Parts: sequence; structure tokens; C-alpha cells
Amino acid sequence: MAEPPDQRTDPDVDLRVDADRGELTIRPATILASIAAGGVVGALARAALQHAAPHAATGFPWATFAINLSGCLLIGVLMAILTHLGGGHPLARPFLGVGVLGGFTTFSTYAVDVQQALVAGAPGTALAYLAGTVLGALVAVGLGDAVTAALLRRRVAR
Repeated sequence: MAEPPDQRTDPDVDLRVDADRGELTIRPATILASIAAGGVVGALARAALQHAAPHAATGFPWATFAINLSGCLLIGVLMAILTHLGGGHPLARPFLGVGVLGGFTTFSTYAVDVQQALVAGAPGTALAYLAGTVLGALVAVGLGDAVTAALLRRRVAR
């Protein structure tokens, strides 16, 4: 029985592409260590920003909103750069994408912020934050990828 064509070990990696398989050549412990190190950096940056801009339960959580949107923008930029570089260093995506940006962005805080706004009696804030984060994140990642890819193509064309 043939394997479905879209079944992947990691949705960011297409194992049929030589450059994507480069991550598998490094020992798994090295990959996990790079993800963990990046996660520490990203989580500390997020905690610092959230601490610098706290919000009331009924207020719009601007810090988490900005963190998630900027993280999505940066993952779009990163993926365009790595694509341009033919995958780049095998630890670049695990360290920067999964570790730093994965630790920086936060779905759990987003969900808790929505729940707290609802419990505090601010359904409008909760709904605006819920929809704004999803739509903003999709736009940000697409924009980061498209603009970076265009800039890299322009640079190569010179």
C-alpha cells in the first residue's frame, strides 16, 4: 500500500527534498539541545516583554498580541531566508524556528487571555483578541515570507 503523498514526519520538512533531509544527519540529541537552547532564549524574551506591558483581565493583551504577531512575521522571514539558502545550516530551523520563535510565541497565554477576558465580563475584548490574533498571525507570516523572498530575489538579480 502506498504512503499518502503529504504524510510527513515534521510538517515543516519535506523528506523528499534533499535540503530538508539535512536536519536528519545531525544526531537527535544535538537537535533537541539546539531547540532547548533556542526555547530558553525565546521564552525569556517573551516573559520580559509581557512583564514590561501587563494588562488587566478586561483589557486588550497588547504584549501577547504583539509577541505572537511579531513571532509569526519572523517565522515567515526565517523560512524565506532558509529557502533562499537551500535550507541553511541543519540546526538553523530547529534553533531559530522551533526553539527561539516557538518559545517566544505563545498559544497557551493567548488562550488564557481570552478565557480571562470572558470570565471578567469583557466578551468584546475576548472576541477581538481571538479573531485579531488568528487573522494577524496569518497575515504576518505571509507578509514576512513574501516580502523577504521578494527582497532576496531582487538582491540576487543585481
